[in-house]
Amino acid sequence: MTFAERLDDPGLTIAELGEQGLLRLLKSYCPTDVVGDDAALLTPAPGQQLVVTTDVLVDGVHFSDRTTPPHSAGWRAVAANLSDLAAMGATGLGITVGLSLPPNCPVFWVEQLYRGMADCLAIYGIPIVGGDVCRAEQRAIAITALGQVEPQFAWQRKTAQVGDAIVVTGSHGGARAGLALLLGEPLDIFHGADSGERSLQDELIRQHQYPRPRLDWVESFRAFVRRGRSGEHWVTAMDSSDGLGDAIFQLCRASGVGAKVFADAIPMPQALRSLSDQALNCVLYGGEDFELVLCMEPQLAAQICGEPSFTAVTIGQITANSEVLLLQEGGIRRRLDLESGFQHFS
Repeated sequence: MTFAERLDDPGLTIAELGEQGLLRLLKSYCPTDVVGDDAALLTPAPGQQLVVTTDVLVDGVHFSDRTTPPHSAGWRAVAANLSDLAAMGATGLGITVGLSLPPNCPVFWVEQLYRGMADCLAIYGIPIVGGDVCRAEQRAIAITALGQVEPQFAWQRKTAQVGDAIVVTGSHGGARAGLALLLGEPLDIFHGADSGERSLQDELIRQHQYPRPRLDWVESFRAFVRRGRSGEHWVTAMDSSDGLGDAIFQLCRASGVGAKVFADAIPMPQALRSLSDQALNCVLYGGEDFELVLCMEPQLAAQICGEPSFTAVTIGQITANSEVLLLQEGGIRRRLDLESGFQHFS
């Protein structure tokens, strides 16, 4: 029986395939001119800084068979890391993947995991350049993403200034609402089962299982600046992986400022437009939308948000007050904090 024929067996486990067989499978997803030695050799372009980020994802915490097929688990694992590169204003050079696997893990699960990774990476032309595997009681994925950025385009969290506009890309809350649907949690945003609502539900599930990191936005922003469309392009940024409210609060804390955010300006999926407490919590603290939250000079924000290709809107302003406030209709003011978002050890 050939190696490929063995892989076609849906009942084949990691223990039966063996370590060398597993490595052979995983290397098939890597460029042959990069892998094969003890480490990969990568060279950033001249004038670029190296950007490095690492995420660890554990079965039962970040993904599960109940909510995340292996292809989606691979996609989301990569998206989380690429989103961190985007939040730094960087582009990707490559990723390494560390896998912890129990011996009875099906080979099919691992292959689908890598196909999900490869499909997400292919959008941005980023390769898998190495990694490691080990035996463990629980499945876990550790990814290190390597990127590069010109120093003048590097974005950080500590540079927001009073008067800056707060700009967000994409929409927020969809990933958490999609997870709720997959878990069978009650959602007060749906009231029936007509085809329109089913379509909205499918879209929320897609947003949870297949988020898009905003490396495309980074490239568009650089092109915008290079075309001379903006004189001032200094940006403060992070991603919304732990929730929009969490991101705004952390940006403010790092920069020693406050913020006011207008609830009705936040872009969100149609299904969450009710702005019920549950929907608003999905938007502010759901996380895993992997959008960008940016602070910039108001004139630049107006230029950016006026470009349809950017899919960005202004939702608030940086203030001198240390509070981070959400302003709702009827004069309702709600303070944002870190404790309402996802916390690993709470």
